[in-house]
Amino acid sequence: MNEPYHEEVEDVYIFDLRKPTLKEVNVWPCTGSMHCCSSSGVSFSCPCVFLCLSLLCLIGSLLGHPQCLDYGPPFQPPFHLEFCSAYENFGCCDQQKDNSIAAKYWDIMDYIDPQGHKLCGTYIKDILCQECSPYAAHLYDAENPRTPLRNLPGLCFDYCSEFHFNCRSAISLLMSDKHVQECCETNKTHFCNLLHLHDDDYCFPNVLKNTALNHNLGSVVEDRKGCLQLCLTEVANGLRNPVLMVHANDHTHRMFIAEQVGVIWVYLPDGSRLEEPFLDIKSIVLATPWIGDERGFLGMAFHPKYKYNGKFYIYYSYMDKNRVEKIRISELKVLASDVNKADPLSERNLLELEEPAANHNGGQLLFGVDGYMYLFTGDGGKAGDPFGKFGNAQNKSTLLGKVLRIDVDGKSPDGKPYRIPPDNPFVSDPKARPEVYAYGVRNMWRCAVDRGDPVTTKGRGRIFCGDVGQNRFEEIDIIVKGGNYGWRAKEGFECYDTMLCHNSSLDDIIPIFAYGRKVGKSVTGGYVYRGCESPNLNGLYIFGDFMNGRLMALQEDEKTNKWKKQDICIGSTRACAFPGMISSYSKFIISFAEDEAGELYFMSTSYPSAYAPHGSLYKFIDPSRRAPPGKCKYKPVPVKTKSKRIPFVPHAKTVLELLNEPSTTRLLKKSSTPTAAIPTVSSKKARKTSSTKTKASAVKPALSGKKRQKSKAEAKPHKPKQEEKVAHTSRTTPAPPLPKKKRSRLTRTKKLLSKKAESAKEKRGKRRKERR
Repeated sequence: MNEPYHEEVEDVYIFDLRKPTLKEVNVWPCTGSMHCCSSSGVSFSCPCVFLCLSLLCLIGSLLGHPQCLDYGPPFQPPFHLEFCSAYENFGCCDQQKDNSIAAKYWDIMDYIDPQGHKLCGTYIKDILCQECSPYAAHLYDAENPRTPLRNLPGLCFDYCSEFHFNCRSAISLLMSDKHVQECCETNKTHFCNLLHLHDDDYCFPNVLKNTALNHNLGSVVEDRKGCLQLCLTEVANGLRNPVLMVHANDHTHRMFIAEQVGVIWVYLPDGSRLEEPFLDIKSIVLATPWIGDERGFLGMAFHPKYKYNGKFYIYYSYMDKNRVEKIRISELKVLASDVNKADPLSERNLLELEEPAANHNGGQLLFGVDGYMYLFTGDGGKAGDPFGKFGNAQNKSTLLGKVLRIDVDGKSPDGKPYRIPPDNPFVSDPKARPEVYAYGVRNMWRCAVDRGDPVTTKGRGRIFCGDVGQNRFEEIDIIVKGGNYGWRAKEGFECYDTMLCHNSSLDDIIPIFAYGRKVGKSVTGGYVYRGCESPNLNGLYIFGDFMNGRLMALQEDEKTNKWKKQDICIGSTRACAFPGMISSYSKFIISFAEDEAGELYFMSTSYPSAYAPHGSLYKFIDPSRRAPPGKCKYKPVPVKTKSKRIPFVPHAKTVLELLNEPSTTRLLKKSSTPTAAIPTVSSKKARKTSSTKTKASAVKPALSGKKRQKSKAEAKPHKPKQEEKVAHTSRTTPAPPLPKKKRSRLTRTKKLLSKKAESAKEKRGKRRKERR
């Protein structure tokens, strides 16, 4: 698993929390010289300080959102907070941090006389407890990691004035720098300007009173149109149409990513990829460089007992000796000598299906909670399922257009290399294949098993699928034993074949959700989120649309059993200004995935060709709330690696990097729209491809089992960019500014660059003279 990039450097300091060596202080007015001072304790001239603070606060106001000093979203503390109890329901402190703040408070109060206890105790407590505020990062200027943390939080001017009037001698106890003691204790205006925040809504205590900020604090952020604001981290890139990512459920937390060409890569928990693939069968797999070709490596699933038997299963297109296109489902084993390499010679064919057309190949393999394997096949291709009298999907004597269920651990009496589960719904029907579990499906692209609620286990075992429509509706279904999903009689909630529709049974399974062509044109089924890191997302079914790059979520209403749809917006600058989070993704959403810990991902590409290395893997993050620190930690079982590890190098720029670029203002305006995450199509390619419309029956097949009506405009291939590294440290207390050593290093770099530029200029001049 890739975590946000953190680099420890010696140039970053951590604030010293040692007990101040002071005598007992009488907290009453005092006098002294009038100097202006910075939050780091360095003395400056007043106009310079005010200008610098204004600039820093301007950046802070752009990033103001719930965030802790460790750069993470706030959380619900696992235990009651005794001291900073105002933040015991939601904030940035766990019990350990709360105890350390309380200890610091009593250390300070030891140096204050009894009268000062009564007068200043509440002020000091409130100020110290701002580290627990859900807006702590904003109060301490921590949202921009390039700026030093404040020693004190941003205070509203009126509150600051009251504190200074009543307790100004306590400043020396809160801030140990002598310069601060000399200047800020004697001048209220200088002191309160120092603690001023540009946006008064976020200063303390106004931030607590602002109902607009706090009425949905901790909930998933929604924009004015109800679009859920989620964020992403880039996990992998440079992939050739990544059609799936699965884990082996063996506690190693490895991720296996398959490319459509027939290559499977191993990604380790540290984000690196092994140089040698887990499996490479591209010489067997039928895949082409055609844009949108659906054939190729389409499915993979590890045996539930893979940890003990080393078995896994694959689903791919191939062409036999007679040039007939087929689908093959096979069993393979991992090498005994290398847990990161499969044995290609161990392949055992379980099932082969002849494909009458090049599209609608299905491709999903998964194991249910019952231990049986479920296989999802397409209806055979072309348009309108034209095979036979009623089509393949409604014909239970064929395996196309079906959900199949088999027992891979047994053999049938008739010699099949698998057993038929005795409770399959049509085992007693002589006109049906016993493998059929459900039917009437068109081309289900990406299905997933619900792990169930982590506490109640509600929903466990449900299988969700996205079924790609013909030309009107895309649908999401929950698979039911023996269910008829209507195709080709119905598409979505409406009739497709009028005659079949009127004669069909009334007990057909209807989708839990369907959408028309104004929303999208090719559904990609997703997962129900059951991870640990983003508690708000629990129970949300997250899916997308391949053609327009739209991300969506369904929320179940338990009273009505109906599902409500909401759009997901990625890339809000305000919501995603966290280290490692990005504001864009490649448009064509191929597949969704779940890692061993239950966190949710999706794979997409900017150029939907099986041989184009423009695919990426992204992880979902909820910026409004996280699990308490430490709750989601796990220790992966170590794996011996014989192949070289290739470290992950991100291509996409993070939101924080974009904010630090010169064109900050332009980027902020651009990122305010929900579609900012979807790359634009080059006008040249759009003109070229807009004229390539074909009939459904003759169209070149689209990626991943999806039937396409039109050949769409191609997104501009993503070119890797050299990402600027930002140094971060996990900070929970205010810190002084970066030392001059860092600046001098930058200065040296600039000098070297200027010398190189001058040298290059001289060489160009000599060449010109020689030419003359």
